[in-house]
Amino acid sequence: MKTIPIAIVDDHTLMSKALENMIMENPQYSVIMNHPNGEDFIVAIEKASELPAVVLMDINMPYKNGIETTEWLTEHHPDIKVIALTMEDDEKVLIKMLKAGAKGYLLKDMQPSILFQAIDTVFEKGSFYTDFVAQKLLKVKTEDIKTASLLSELKEREKEFIKWACSELTYKEIADKMFLSPKTIDGYRDSVFTKLEIKNRVGLVLFALKHDLY
Repeated sequence: MKTIPIAIVDDHTLMSKALENMIMENPQYSVIMNHPNGEDFIVAIEKASELPAVVLMDINMPYKNGIETTEWLTEHHPDIKVIALTMEDDEKVLIKMLKAGAKGYLLKDMQPSILFQAIDTVFEKGSFYTDFVAQKLLKVKTEDIKTASLLSELKEREKEFIKWACSELTYKEIADKMFLSPKTIDGYRDSVFTKLEIKNRVGLVLFALKHDLY
C-alpha cells in the first residue's frame, strides 16, 4: 500500500517531533520532511528528490511564516496541499491562509483522528475544514441554480463591498474606500449576509473565493 508523504513545518521542536512520531506510527503515512521554518523548508523542497503530498504548516514562524510559505507553494508547487496548524482560531489569520492557498485549517489541540481525517480528505478530495470553518461554508454541493439565484440578488455595490471585505480592512476603512458612511456599510454587510445565507465575514470570504467574486 502506497503511503502518503507528509512534511511538517513548525518551529516548536517538541510539537513537530511529537507530531512526526504520531504520524509515523500509522503505516498509511510517512514524514519525509520536518523543518523549523518556511525558509528551510523551501530550500529543502528545491533540492528534494521526493515531494510531500501534504504539508502540515505552522502559521507563526521566524524567517518565513506559514502564510508566506503557503503562498510560495501555491505558486511553485500547486499540487502540494497545505493544512494550516495554529493555536488560535483567529479570523484574520484564517482568511489570510485561505487566500494563500491552504486547503485545511486545524487547531493544534485537535484529536489524532481529526488530523488523519484531514490528511486523507485533503489528499483525496482537495480540502478539509473543522467545525470552526465548516460551519461558515456554504454546502459544498450547493445546486447551481441556487448559487446563480444567490448571486443574481447581489447589487453591484454589494459585490464591490464583498471584494473589499476580502481584504484586511476594517468595516470603517471599507466605508472610507467606498466613500460611504459606516452605517451604509453596515447595511451592505447585513444585506449581503442575509442574501447569501451566511453569518459572518469568514463565511463571506469563503463564498467569494469559491465563486470567484474576489
